[in-house]
Amino acid sequence: MIIDLRSDTVTRPTPGMLDAIMQAQTGDDVYKEDPTVNALEHKMASLFGMDTALYFPTGSMANQAAIKLHTQPSQQLICDKWAHVYNYEGGGVSFNSGVSCKLVDGHRGMITAKQVLENINPPDFYHSPLTSLVCLENTTNKGGGACYELDEIIKIKKVCQENSLGLHLDGARLMNAIVANKEDTKHYGNVFDTISVCLSKGLGAPMGTVLIGNSLLMKNAIRVRKVLGGGMRQVGFMAAAGLYAVEHQVDRLEEDHKKAKQIALLLESLSYIKKVEPTQTNIVIFYMQEDLNQEDFINALAAKNIRISDMGQGKLRVVTHHDYTSKMHSVFLDTLTAYKH
Repeated sequence: MIIDLRSDTVTRPTPGMLDAIMQAQTGDDVYKEDPTVNALEHKMASLFGMDTALYFPTGSMANQAAIKLHTQPSQQLICDKWAHVYNYEGGGVSFNSGVSCKLVDGHRGMITAKQVLENINPPDFYHSPLTSLVCLENTTNKGGGACYELDEIIKIKKVCQENSLGLHLDGARLMNAIVANKEDTKHYGNVFDTISVCLSKGLGAPMGTVLIGNSLLMKNAIRVRKVLGGGMRQVGFMAAAGLYAVEHQVDRLEEDHKKAKQIALLLESLSYIKKVEPTQTNIVIFYMQEDLNQEDFINALAAKNIRISDMGQGKLRVVTHHDYTSKMHSVFLDTLTAYKH
């Protein structure tokens, strides 16, 4: 038994999802003739109360396309210093869009309306890049699955409107945040100009992200996807997995959150753990005591077929998901308790 807690991307399709894949009706999506892709896009746009949606193979491509739709070369976007679009998308912001990032020192990957306002470059000062976009991430990856408060997002939106800025949400684990805070998806659709919703993390699909937005911005989305190499053919098989995930695997995210909180609670009680970040969703970030070798700890877990992530700078990460069973959970908790340092 391998207990893989490195990420919620390691999941396999459930039996129900496999059935949906096998029964999918497909067509050529480049011609917009794949009925299952079209159904997924319609479902997601309707779910968030937004105009239209487009299916992408990856979350990074969807985010990069959104940034391209919102900006022009030489402009600048505002994001937290831990943002995925800055740290984990291969420098695509500069490569694909010719845009720089104004990094904000937020809290656990989250920034405030006040910080956004303070980091907007004066539009008539031509020596600095023109600020044109704000990118938020919910939940935050490096922030340990932290969730924005919707009230703060609404305040950020007001700042964006008053300063003619676009507002994009990297919703890689947005459904986790919505479940954790018992929110309505349409609240997000009312606030953001574009939202990327990943289907291959907590929701457990093999691939895919849907970019949702208003029709004016999204009219060129398919062209940008093509430029980025994202044209797909009979991809309805994967879209069927995404549809199944949205329709059947959202509510069960609560189970992942419960297990993550139990792990965090145990870690807080262990003498060899220095600190555990607050745990709201399915990500647990923790740090070992400074006099201990975390590589020894990781290797000891690996020897027992338990895999976790080293995020650098002392951060260790555990991510719960639907393939992490109750039996695995018991074994992992027992292993943590028994670890000799």
